[in-house]
Amino acid sequence: MAVGAMAYTGKVTSAESLGRILAQARLLSGLSQRELARRLGTTQKYIWELEAGKPSIVMDRLFAAMRATGMELAATITPPDDAATGNHADHRASDVPSSDQTGPGDG
Repeated sequence: MAVGAMAYTGKVTSAESLGRILAQARLLSGLSQRELARRLGTTQKYIWELEAGKPSIVMDRLFAAMRATGMELAATITPPDDAATGNHADHRASDVPSSDQTGPGDG
């Protein structure tokens, strides 16, 4: 039985950490920012802003509410091989190598 890639879990504490995890998930899925944007019906710039953790009123209020209520949020990245095989070994998202940041219009 072949072993696929492992799932990665990371704590989401801010728009920036959410963006980093989203970028890692996108890269592990083999998608460019442009391709992800196309699939979601949005722009590459919007994907870049999400991954960069660009401040927004919604995100600021969301994370303030989480802090005020003691809520913790975790995100799990399941690479495509894991989704097919059901292999969900737990690793921290920080174990995933960081990618170079791309700016608007890149990627």
